[in-house]
Amino acid sequence: MYYIYHIPGKKIGVTRDLNKRVTNAQGYKPGEYEVLDASTDIDYISNKELALQRRFGYKVDLRPYKELGKSNYMKTHTSSEATTTFKIPLNEINAKFLTDLVIETNLGTFKLDAKDKIEWILSNIHPSQYGPETCYIYNKAMAEEGAFQKYIKDVSFEEIREWAASRNITSKGDSKTQFAKLVEEIGELAQGLLKNNKAETKDAIGDIIVVLTNLSTLEGFKIEDCMNHAYNEIQNRTGKIINGTFVKDTL
Repeated sequence: MYYIYHIPGKKIGVTRDLNKRVTNAQGYKPGEYEVLDASTDIDYISNKELALQRRFGYKVDLRPYKELGKSNYMKTHTSSEATTTFKIPLNEINAKFLTDLVIETNLGTFKLDAKDKIEWILSNIHPSQYGPETCYIYNKAMAEEGAFQKYIKDVSFEEIREWAASRNITSKGDSKTQFAKLVEEIGELAQGLLKNNKAETKDAIGDIIVVLTNLSTLEGFKIEDCMNHAYNEIQNRTGKIINGTFVKDTL
């Protein structure tokens, strides 16, 4: 049996032994954590864990639980400034080993989540001079390969709050200054839309979300609660599009 456990305000995880994993290893006694779900289906429990992490606003795991026993990328490779070395013989490197591997380098983080990326690795990997048990690729060549884009992991609102707290934004900041920042970012969003600049628009939307998260915290709310309140207000609304704007029906 696999259990999804929740330590309120801390994390959501999966274990097959609650006592060993949560109580003995992490120090939380029954009553200080809760079991959100349980199943013998590892695929179901792996997907449910990620969904719950997103729903509760926690950091979302890079790899689902079902893949942790296959290959932990922190153990299977290491990166220096110039190269990434795989701790496996060259003749054992294959698509199964590489699929969804996350490679962190000084030039960015890359996830092998597409066939062309995996094929590039397999075509550009070299045997190591330090012995037959390792092989490597050049980081710069990988970063410049057109198939790759820097991998950006999902970020939770909790991570934004932690970032803001570490910089005293939400402990010593002010709602009025955050509002002024919001107006500034809205102006940048307007510029991006007017110029049809997708990169500028995307950056501005992200900045607005960060500012709104901080503003919510300063006002004593969680942004998730604000979103839930707003969605519950609109979810059953009906209407139609008029001149590009949704106009709700009136009774």
